[in-house]
Amino acid sequence: MKKHFLKFLIAALALIPVALLAQTLAPTPRYLDQAELSKAEEWVLSQGAVESIAPELAAILGVGSDRLPVKLKSYRTSDGTSIAFAVSTDPKQEGIVLSALKTMAEKMKIYSVGTAWLTDRSGTLRRTIAVDASGARVVPDSSRASQFKNIKAFFLKKLQTTNPSTAASPPPRISATAAGGKKGTK
Repeated sequence: MKKHFLKFLIAALALIPVALLAQTLAPTPRYLDQAELSKAEEWVLSQGAVESIAPELAAILGVGSDRLPVKLKSYRTSDGTSIAFAVSTDPKQEGIVLSALKTMAEKMKIYSVGTAWLTDRSGTLRRTIAVDASGARVVPDSSRASQFKNIKAFFLKKLQTTNPSTAASPPPRISATAAGGKKGTK
């Protein structure tokens, strides 16, 4: 009996390193998301326009109370909405902001209407804000989660068509544009 137990123990000990190695080599879905968003972040940092997020939006997103310097890729849709992916260039305030904002003008007042999301390299939604004529407010992430996924998918497609070598990468993050509705970069 001792002989069989010893053989079993040796066989089990030999299999443990193999099993651990297999787990190490197989990426988890979270790792894949991080890699994709990292490539999108690199794309925006290398080719994006220098902009900033308005202090009011930065404060409600929880990334400071001053203008947040960002690199930005933005595209205007047929209905005039600017969808944007912004990456913070402030080393103290890391983050990615995705946004879908439309600039409105009424009499002497110019404001934006839409949604902005704070995320990170993993694509984890950290905060959702709704923007309208009265200002910006935090809303439940679940209330705009499908729109967030659509915006990420849009930028993934843009990244793939712009840089075919990064076909596995996800879309860049969108940022809230500064008040005043600057036109998007292409």
